[in-house]
Amino acid sequence: MALPLLQDDALVSTESGFALHVSLPWIRSMPLAAVTDLAVSIDGSPVSVTARLDGRDVAPGALSTEPGWWFIQDRLELRGVGMLPPGAHDVSVSFVLVVPYLQAGPSGPLALPLRADRALGLRDEASVARRPVADRATPAEQAVPAGGDLPGEWTVSASAFNWTPEVIRAERSASDIAIGVVGEGVAATIEIEAGQVWRSFPDPSDAEVDVFRERLTAAGGAVTIVGASLDDWASPSRRRTDEERLAFLVPQLRAAARLGARGVRVPFGQTGSELLRLAQPVLHDLGVVLYEEIQGQQSLDVPANAANLELLQELDDPRIRVLIDISMLMPSLPPSYLEELRRGGVDDSLLHRLDTAWRAPETHEAVIATLREGRVPPSVHTLFMNLLVRFGRSEVADLEPLLPLTAGVHLKFWDLDDAEGRVSRPIGDIGAALRRTGFAGTLTSEWGGHEWLDADAATMTRAHLALSRRALTGASVRA
Repeated sequence: MALPLLQDDALVSTESGFALHVSLPWIRSMPLAAVTDLAVSIDGSPVSVTARLDGRDVAPGALSTEPGWWFIQDRLELRGVGMLPPGAHDVSVSFVLVVPYLQAGPSGPLALPLRADRALGLRDEASVARRPVADRATPAEQAVPAGGDLPGEWTVSASAFNWTPEVIRAERSASDIAIGVVGEGVAATIEIEAGQVWRSFPDPSDAEVDVFRERLTAAGGAVTIVGASLDDWASPSRRRTDEERLAFLVPQLRAAARLGARGVRVPFGQTGSELLRLAQPVLHDLGVVLYEEIQGQQSLDVPANAANLELLQELDDPRIRVLIDISMLMPSLPPSYLEELRRGGVDDSLLHRLDTAWRAPETHEAVIATLREGRVPPSVHTLFMNLLVRFGRSEVADLEPLLPLTAGVHLKFWDLDDAEGRVSRPIGDIGAALRRTGFAGTLTSEWGGHEWLDADAATMTRAHLALSRRALTGASVRA
């Protein structure tokens, strides 16, 4: 996995014992209270640890009452008493991460079990730097042009999300990484994730936003859309009221406006009618757009999604638009993903079906059966869930009702294997449809394959942007 809990330098000696520095293997910062059921073992034996927070030692069970946040680039420091002998040790850490913006059912948020087992060498505490380097100026190079013969109302961008594994490694600050997308000439405009670039998330401070804006402007770039979060759950047992949800969202809206972004992005249908109506005057006052992103296996055949579309059509508000992620339009699965499942021990007969008949209803039924029968190897269980969530089977024709409301597109890609147009065909298809409907907005290269591919984000994104421009230009010519 490209998002590890334990880095090479995670285990260190201290004056009274040892410390284990745990990475947050997620795409954004999370509440400390989201960490539950934390356990550590060393060399096969459970060990008692406390979490060190701002100089305080906090019992793992007490994290549920902590008001603070785990910034994506920080390490959660777990301290144990008792000296470890020099050399390598078999370390295991596990916890459940409660994801407050993802619903698992009617009764609560998603609770995701996470575990890592690694042999780690014991290092001296003084030799391990656990903070990202300070922000530094990024030398500006000529950014890749937005693109060829595309309509002037189309903006082609790159998502800083593509660099998530590097953000988690924390060898550079998150803001350096995002600004480097522009400074290193990958793209002139970028999408960013609020929960990645700002330590003060979910209430970004004016000072932190201003510094980011000034540095990005100096590099010659701008932000198109800010990926926001709407944490519906204040705790695993208490859902926020609509007024509380609005209060959680508004600081992110203000930060986007201060940054000069077009707007913020949230999941399709998550806001709901009451919150949308509460947010409308704020959106108009700030001059920003709320983009509702539809992706993966979401479809308008689902009653809740159809009802949300009807709501957006009824509101007919230019400050509330749709963003389509073309993960909905996958003609086949990424070969690199199937290979990862194969290495993880997934059944060969299912893999063959996934490879040759991805869109067949029988394939979906086989995926469900494999999961229910407990035949998914634990090492790839989380990865396997992409088959039910992130990989879609729709056609462009299915999206026609969304197109008049669409002002953003994620050109999602997983790898660059374009055999039989696996990558380029959905881009060309959506491009032709957008051309017919007079689309004006952003089209953003977003890489999701870093979950299993260890590849250079800049190299992958540059290649994908070039491929996308060719596919979109072809779509313009055909339309």
